[in-house]
Amino acid sequence: MAEIDYQTQHKKRLSWMPWLYFSLKPKHLQWAKPWQDDIQQQLCLLETIHIGEQCFIAPQAQLFAEPGRDITMGNQCMISADVFMHGPITLGNEVAINHGCSLDGGRHGIHIGHQTRIANNVTIYAFNHGMSPDTPIYQQASHSKGVVIGEDVWVGAQAGIVDGVTIGNHAVIGMGCIVTKNVAEYAIVAGNPARVIGDRRDK
Repeated sequence: MAEIDYQTQHKKRLSWMPWLYFSLKPKHLQWAKPWQDDIQQQLCLLETIHIGEQCFIAPQAQLFAEPGRDITMGNQCMISADVFMHGPITLGNEVAINHGCSLDGGRHGIHIGHQTRIANNVTIYAFNHGMSPDTPIYQQASHSKGVVIGEDVWVGAQAGIVDGVTIGNHAVIGMGCIVTKNVAEYAIVAGNPARVIGDRRDK
């Protein structure tokens, strides 16, 4: 009988649930840390990426960062499987980007503060196309204002955040909502377009 390959399955589990990496036992870190070190070293050689200490990046994540469109991560960040990231993007410490998210920094970038959690399949695009009816959209110049997400923010699954939006510290963005305007600190928003439905300080 062939030997069961637990390690391959464990790597897959970590790629889709990377928070588990930070509670691995020493015997598992013996193989997991060199595996992560190799993934991160290759990314830094190939792309303009700066990675803090004790981060996790799933091998299935797709990160692209040309010179001038850097991706910079603080310490203990986690990037799950099937994430697409195109700089410029800056992550603070302890930022989580869960599986299936799509982030493009446009010209002016996406900035995400410390300890913010981005749930699965969230879309954040820091640019937009022109929409003049005289020219096909794909031929029109794009414009970018940038997106800023504060510290300790929770962005729920399948939410969308458009260019030019600032989300204040400690805010909560409800599952599936589309954020088209700035969100105040501690606000809880939901819906399409997103509207305020509460305040975290009342919880």
